[in-house]
Amino acid sequence: MSIQRKVALLFLALTLSIILILSGAIFYFVHQFTFEDFYKRLEARVNIASQIQHSNDKDSVGMVKEIRQRYLEKLTAEKEYIIKPADYQNGQAHGLPQELLNSILTDGQTRYKKDNVFYAGKIFRFADGDVMIIVSATDPYGLNELNNLEQVLFIGFFASVLIAYLIGKRFSYLTFQPVRKIIKKVNTITASNLHLRLENYDGNDEIAEMTQTFNDMLDRLETAFETQNNFISNASHELRTPLAVIKGEAELALKSMDKPGADPQKTLSQILVGAQSLQDILTSLLGLAQTGFDGKKQNWEQIRADELVWLIKEAVDHIVPENNLGIDLSGLPEEDERLIIMGNINLLKLALSNIALNACKYSDNKPVTIKVSAENRSVIFSIKDEGIGIPESDVQHIFEPFFRASNTGKFEGHGVGLPLALNIVRLHKGSIAIASKVNEGTTIRVMLPVHVG
Repeated sequence: MSIQRKVALLFLALTLSIILILSGAIFYFVHQFTFEDFYKRLEARVNIASQIQHSNDKDSVGMVKEIRQRYLEKLTAEKEYIIKPADYQNGQAHGLPQELLNSILTDGQTRYKKDNVFYAGKIFRFADGDVMIIVSATDPYGLNELNNLEQVLFIGFFASVLIAYLIGKRFSYLTFQPVRKIIKKVNTITASNLHLRLENYDGNDEIAEMTQTFNDMLDRLETAFETQNNFISNASHELRTPLAVIKGEAELALKSMDKPGADPQKTLSQILVGAQSLQDILTSLLGLAQTGFDGKKQNWEQIRADELVWLIKEAVDHIVPENNLGIDLSGLPEEDERLIIMGNINLLKLALSNIALNACKYSDNKPVTIKVSAENRSVIFSIKDEGIGIPESDVQHIFEPFFRASNTGKFEGHGVGLPLALNIVRLHKGSIAIASKVNEGTTIRVMLPVHVG
């Protein structure tokens, strides 16, 4: 059974339970009020009968009887019983139930009902002796009203079953409509179109959370597929060159071993250079593969952005001592909490130092500036150089592994630094923007979300 149907049935059950309880309460209180009202009318007649029985003034008796006839309606099958003490034991002669008489004798007064006949009785103590006065009548109008009410409640209950079912079905349909849209959209996403994403829903409800979770999962899957595909295709392509160099130099060395004037040192140097290049490529490939967007948050901690840039500066100084990298802290916000980000400090240092090293390399160590600022709920790392820039046609490809811009021929590199940085930034829910102009320089902005404590 689908969840939608379960919700509809649960809504129906809850609604009918409330209606059933409400209908039962209505019937119970109307029933009690109807009987209570009729018993009071009988008791009023019992009291009037006692006044008539007690009074010795014929004029008063006549006036009371007249008032009774004028203002008190005659009840259906109304009967009045006046029983003397001597007749208590012969109650059956009056056609009265013995339980009624026993109850009046025990309590002094009572209410009784048998076979739709209502009784009200009371013992009055007069100077000439005790008298038991009982008035009985039927209440066909009250019973008829109760029967009508019972029919209305039954009809209303079954009508409510139908209405509640239709409303519940419609309610559950509308409630799960976003879920059906998500399922339909997810079913269209395959390995060949992992770039597709679910439509974002406004709000903070479970649907929006589920949509965001699906999109995050698709981000991880897309990057994992890209990483795997890139690793396989690029590894097979990039590893051929150093392997060919090593193989060629080794074959040349073997052929020239017996020849005079052979220079084994030069050959070994070429082999060493090829092996080093092979090692660098393998290290880059493994780093790129291991930073795939897998959603893991191992060793994550709170990091201050202004402290992170000094670690980047230290890493760049260690690799390129002659660099001209400067740090601009003029854009720091006044609130320290706007500089706190959550992440893995080693990975972030690796990503940002790769970008800074690229800026130093492709600008021939001209001034490079790292500026830290805060915008809205993000920390911005802006790395600006005055280097060769990137051709407009190449900008869209610079985050592809092993891609190198067309004007970087005289610079060594493997085209892995920026893809590696992008993977790390995406792992931290951030983004990278780039602006570049040939022979004027490049600015790369890394945006990372502020940690919400």
